Amino acid sequence: MTENNKTHVILLSCGSFNPITKGHIHMFEKAREYLHKSGRFIVIGGIISPVHDSYGKPGLVPSRHRLTMCQLAVQSSDWIRVDPWECYQDTWQTTCSVLEHHRDLMKRVTGCILSNVNTLSSTPVIGQPQNQTPPPIYQNQNNMNHKPTAIKLWGKVSENLGKICCVRPHIDRFTFIDENANLGTVMRYEEIELRILLLCGSDLLDSFCIPGLWKDSDMEVIVGDFGIVVVPRDGADTEKIMNHSSLLRKFKDNITVVKDEISHPMSIVSSTKSRLALQHGDGHVVNYLNQPVIDYILKSQLYINTSG
Repeated sequence: MTENNKTHVILLSCGSFNPITKGHIHMFEKAREYLHKSGRFIVIGGIISPVHDSYGKPGLVPSRHRLTMCQLAVQSSDWIRVDPWECYQDTWQTTCSVLEHHRDLMKRVTGCILSNVNTLSSTPVIGQPQNQTPPPIYQNQNNMNHKPTAIKLWGKVSENLGKICCVRPHIDRFTFIDENANLGTVMRYEEIELRILLLCGSDLLDSFCIPGLWKDSDMEVIVGDFGIVVVPRDGADTEKIMNHSSLLRKFKDNITVVKDEISHPMSIVSSTKSRLALQHGDGHVVNYLNQPVIDYILKSQLYINTSG
């Protein structure tokens, strides 16, 4: 397949990131490597979206700390970004709403027609009059026949996302900028097939099988409209998990399981283990967390008590 014929993918990971671990970053890297090797996908970016403070999970530290730790963890990455939108809302957002927000935002930033959109979003873009179709703000009719490369596409997406919603290092406060702001004239990329896929561990996949935990309608959108990429943890049997859910079986073709012949040590790293290591002064914490994250935790006196 030529580069333009491959599906261009942005990986989105939602979660507490309490704290973000080397395992989280490893999940992004393994997923990208696996998708590239399949020959059908080009991963042009990754987005980390920490959960809102009102999620109610015991021991969840304030989002300002989690956002900062996430930014420190990816400060050397040229393709993974931290997005504060979810944290900045008035209350907790469903995973489905977060995916829909980024779908709508990506359509405005890139001009792409996202290939996995089968239903209209119920999440209005901030500042956009509801029930009205805004005129496209990014178009250049003279360049419509140009065939952009993945590098050019990610360069433009990266540039514009940096102006719109992504957190930059070394700042005292996270500033949210209206995504409807006029960022100038850029090329439209309708010829590129672009998808936003939810990136998760097998524990989230397993949670889909717990009765009443997820709305069926949300699961339909997440798996059916968007699709997910699963990086198994602790040798989990993803095939067995999927067989327990009729919905997962129905949309099996939309679920990509990252297979790894060798069990990587990062697959057993978790935020829970990291917090316990911090609480007990366990030196193995350096194997779980990046040093800038450890330094920030110690400086801010996070996870000192034994709750959560």
